[in-house]
This record gives sequence, C-alpha cells and structure tokens, in this order.
Amino acid sequence: ASTHDLAPRQMLRTPLFWLMFAMMTMMSTSGLMVTSQMATFARDFGVANVMVFGLAALPLALTIDRLTNGLTRPFFGWISDRYGRENTMFFAFALEGVAMALWLATRENAVLFVLLSGVVFFGWGEIFSLFPSTLTDTFGTRNATANYGWLYISQGIGSIFGGPLAAMMHEKTGSWHPVFGTAITLDILTACLALMVLKPWRARYLAKVSG
Repeated sequence: ASTHDLAPRQMLRTPLFWLMFAMMTMMSTSGLMVTSQMATFARDFGVANVMVFGLAALPLALTIDRLTNGLTRPFFGWISDRYGRENTMFFAFALEGVAMALWLATRENAVLFVLLSGVVFFGWGEIFSLFPSTLTDTFGTRNATANYGWLYISQGIGSIFGGPLAAMMHEKTGSWHPVFGTAITLDILTACLALMVLKPWRARYLAKVSG
C-alpha cells in the first residue's frame, strides 16, 4: 500500500487513476447493460413466469441477485486482501463474462437463468469493494473519500451508457446477442487490463513513491 497521500487534484494528473477510471466505467457499463434489462430479456426468452423452486423465475432471480450482490463485496474483499487486488479483479471480471456467455447460451432454461443471474451479480457487485480498496492502496488514506468520489463518477457514466445503450442495441438489431456480446467483451477486456496493465503499472508507481 502507498504511504504517499495524494490530494484529488494530484491524483487526477496521474495516468494510473484514469486507467482505473476507464476500467470501472467499462465494468459498470457491462453490468448495467444486462442487469437493467433483465426483466425484458427474461420475458423475451420465455422464462420470466416459469416456476422454479415454487416461484416464478424472474422474481426468484431478482431475490437471489440481491443476496449475491451483497455477499460478493466482503467475499472478494477478503480474497483480494490475501491474493492481491489485480489478481482478484481478473478472476471476478472474467467470472462475470463467462456467466453472461452461459446465460445467453442457456437462455431458455429457467433454472439456469435463475442460478446464472446470481453468478453474474456475484461477479459484478465486487467492483464496489475492489476499486475503492485499490485506489486507497495506491493514492493513500488521507484523501480516500474524496478520491473515491472522483472514481465513482465512472459509475454514473456506466449508468448513462449501460441501460440506454442496451435498449438501443436491442431495438436496432431485434436481438439480445449484440447486447450480451458487448457486455462480455467489456468484462474480458477489463479482466485482462487488470492483470496485464494495472498490476505492473501500479507496482512501478508504488515502488517509485515509496523509494
């Protein structure tokens, strides 16, 4: 962790911050492209009202999603404390991408729709634990809240792009494949950036400021 505390104005001048900003924007966008349209594509896939474990698939999936979206934050936070922020990012982001691909491939199976929706949320919700901890590790604790406020703007950008972009793509193409394909691509790209770019870049930065 960094012992060099940066104020927001200093942090905003570092390319490392903007890499994290771009990564969180991509992950926010990818997750919201799918989760914001969940009810619509569940109906299109014909599984929304299929009974699973005594409940309709869509409300059951939404209930499970809330649970996994809560559990993912302490779970992946704990994992990242032991195995590294970027390593955990790679696994979690890739998990979301794989789960989305399986979700699309098995879209007519109501049981898998419910289970995989939980996995998608489990892989997505951890951005709210991994990104703030990585940011604080890098730029220090003194201005951690203000610094994260700047990074969290990326979630707002993801909200602007995610749902509307997914709806527009579906309206133009008449298919959910481009929506899922875009979200999966963003997930896998961000996973690779975490391991191949953020990890060595952050290691060099921390070595520089601590030396």
